[in-house]
Amino acid sequence: MECIKTLDLNGTYTYADYMKWGGEERAELINGKVFPIPNTPGTVHQRISGMLSAEIWQLLKNSDYQIFAAPFDVRLSKFDGKTDEEINTVVQPDISVICDPNKVDERGCLGAPDWVIEILSPGNVGKEMNEKFDVYEESGVKEYWLVKPDDEVVFVYILDEAGKYVGLKPATIGRTLTSITIPEFTIDMNQLFDKK
Repeated sequence: MECIKTLDLNGTYTYADYMKWGGEERAELINGKVFPIPNTPGTVHQRISGMLSAEIWQLLKNSDYQIFAAPFDVRLSKFDGKTDEEINTVVQPDISVICDPNKVDERGCLGAPDWVIEILSPGNVGKEMNEKFDVYEESGVKEYWLVKPDDEVVFVYILDEAGKYVGLKPATIGRTLTSITIPEFTIDMNQLFDKK
């Protein structure tokens, strides 16, 4: 097993390489490049993740749809049927909602989740808003939420017919937000950002 700290961060890797990495550290692989995941997320991040996961799970528990919280590997590819040696993007979204149960296997999700939620923390803003935005768009994630706790806002992006993200009006305190993927799911922004 290789340790992530010993990897050449300028090198290019595949999912087959990723499977050999060991230790306590976690990383994501985006277009072959290694992005170490910062250690433990903060309390606000965990509170928001826990609340959203619980609310979505409650709604989906009797359906074929599945929800997973990080750490959960999502192997993304522009092409179906790639081998471990050909897949070069493995991410761990904070929350993944997968409507097709055939995409889920013992190693995580193979293919794009239908809905991804990422919670921004200091140190991951650039990766979430740039690299991951691009790979989620390219791989066909239909709905992408970026939760920004510091500003108490959620940015929502939906894939259009051309496969490009269209940003919706940001959701702020005093509003409710409804998922496009699961229209039965609505969250009150005051509840989401409640610090109690």
